[in-house]
Amino acid sequence: MRYELYYWPSIQGRGEFVRLALEAAGAAYVDVARRPAKHGGVPALLKLLNGRALKHPPFSPPILKAGKLIIAQTANILFYLGGRHRLAPKDEAGRLWVHQLQLTLADFLGEIHDTHHPIAGSLYYEEQKKEAARRAATFVRERAPKYLGYFERVLARNHSNKHLVGKSLSYADLSLFQVVAGLHYAFPRMMRRLGKKHPRVMALHDAVARRPKIAAYLASRRRIPFNQQGIFRRYPELDR
Repeated sequence: MRYELYYWPSIQGRGEFVRLALEAAGAAYVDVARRPAKHGGVPALLKLLNGRALKHPPFSPPILKAGKLIIAQTANILFYLGGRHRLAPKDEAGRLWVHQLQLTLADFLGEIHDTHHPIAGSLYYEEQKKEAARRAATFVRERAPKYLGYFERVLARNHSNKHLVGKSLSYADLSLFQVVAGLHYAFPRMMRRLGKKHPRVMALHDAVARRPKIAAYLASRRRIPFNQQGIFRRYPELDR
């Protein structure tokens, strides 16, 4: 099966978590919105979002087309891919545990986004700088250590100490890698401090980056660089 991924073409965003899973699995896929308009492009994404004929219309991207299935929501897509590409355990308890970790990462991601847009995504950062400074200060002091500390404990309690779940790579490992990579970009000063306190999380990040398929992807043009339009944005004044 060749998958079709629908996401915005110029940012990593939530679509990157799906891309990482597809790349790690070696799955064939088309990043539809990044193609020229005559082959899909953004018009194809908007057409799918606005399609009235869909029985189960998606609210927003990322969206994955898998044969006749149209699946939205990042965690939902990863739950589907995990069971089909050995990125989740076979047993129900294991699958639910990976899904639970992914949902916790989604919560973390929301808090990261709100450091620079605490009032509304429709407002520019410059229109909410004062509020962003207060939100980011709490994030750096309290929230980031709390989330990273949680995943450090999960790794410590897993006997392999190299993966969040069991002895094999899961999509939760890939997603934690992406969050850590994004935090290094957006909050390098904070991460220099927290990295020393969470060695297992940092080791997982490094191990995922070294995996041959992921390393090839990270070095390719398929990997969109971090930028000031995505979830992870670098504002030095917020990184205290």
